[in-house]
Amino acid sequence: MKTLKDLGDLRGKKVLVRADFNVPLKATEITDDGRIRAALPTLQELRTQGAKVIVMAHLGRPKGKVVPELSLAPVAKRLGELLGCDVTLAEDTYGEDAQAKVAAMNDGDVVLLQNVRFNPEETSKDEAERSEYAKKIAALADVFVSDGFGVVHRAQGSDYDVAKVLPSAAGKLIEKEVKALSRATENPERPFTVVLGGSKVSDKLGVIENLLSKADRLIIGGGMVFTFLKAKGYEVGTSLLEEDQLETVQGYIKTAQERGVELVLPTDIVVNPGFPSDDTPVAPEVVPADAIPADKMGLDIGPESGKLFHDKIVDSKTVVWNGPMGVFEVKEFQAGTKAVAQGLVDATKAGAFTIVGGGDSASAVRHLGFKDEDFSHISTGGGASLEFLEGKTLPGLEVLQ
Repeated sequence: MKTLKDLGDLRGKKVLVRADFNVPLKATEITDDGRIRAALPTLQELRTQGAKVIVMAHLGRPKGKVVPELSLAPVAKRLGELLGCDVTLAEDTYGEDAQAKVAAMNDGDVVLLQNVRFNPEETSKDEAERSEYAKKIAALADVFVSDGFGVVHRAQGSDYDVAKVLPSAAGKLIEKEVKALSRATENPERPFTVVLGGSKVSDKLGVIENLLSKADRLIIGGGMVFTFLKAKGYEVGTSLLEEDQLETVQGYIKTAQERGVELVLPTDIVVNPGFPSDDTPVAPEVVPADAIPADKMGLDIGPESGKLFHDKIVDSKTVVWNGPMGVFEVKEFQAGTKAVAQGLVDATKAGAFTIVGGGDSASAVRHLGFKDEDFSHISTGGGASLEFLEGKTLPGLEVLQ
């Protein structure tokens, strides 16, 4: 994979950078700037080299329409604060305003193009349509740097197709992501433990399938665990359950046993009368995992399981974690996720290589007060890191080979 050093001297050149600035917003306030911070090493390197830095990114799902609430204005403001320079926001992606603002750039300047997903061609399934669109964006620059790891698992106009038009390379973030995830999947130091959570087991089928042949230990929590518990014949009450995956999960349990992979499931569960809402009170109760009341919903792993998971993680040399253990946004149901995060922190201190696999897991550790440097690597790509762990070919990386 080509990297920044393969692009040669960039002084005075217009460098188009695809970043992932799909950050959570509350009104117009950014609640987690982790993805913006992750892009800084590449942007600072390009500015130091004297390049004219043109950044493009998406925010939310405007579905090809201009949605003012999803403007990148808050991102431009925060990026400027973090870089310590003015970041000019173009009103469009490749039109008159973008062209004028790029033409006025001096060496080291930064222009942020407006939300690429305001253009319907960005996510079009028609490759010819995306290609024409990519050429219009590419006309703004001399070279392209792909640094939005969160979008490399999709063939999209501002990433995959632009890379076909301009001399291209991976930025520092993508280089770091690929190195970290490869270290965990290609030749992991053992014991290698994979921790999976989140709501649906169907979202993690490919990961389980791939890692059952690589991991020493598989720890399961979150909403997806109830399909595992049901597959073992347990009552799961009104907990999240994917009936259509029971047979598949039974197959995984059998495969794990045959291959000597330790499958760790919770021994206790925190239940509630239902999902917390105005109509449903928060009344947590800890019950054994094999005795969930028929009228209760599991919303977190219990304290005994939290300690079990923590200790299994600490007894590892490589750990990959994707998906929270419960409804971590509600304080009564966040202890399980906190125990897993603390397990990774303690494992890191003991010399293990630990990865937090992006998406909700990354949001959770920050929400719970952990620092990025507490872990070996926090991925910026939820779906991309999952597909990498599945062993899939990612179009946005393949095009950079």
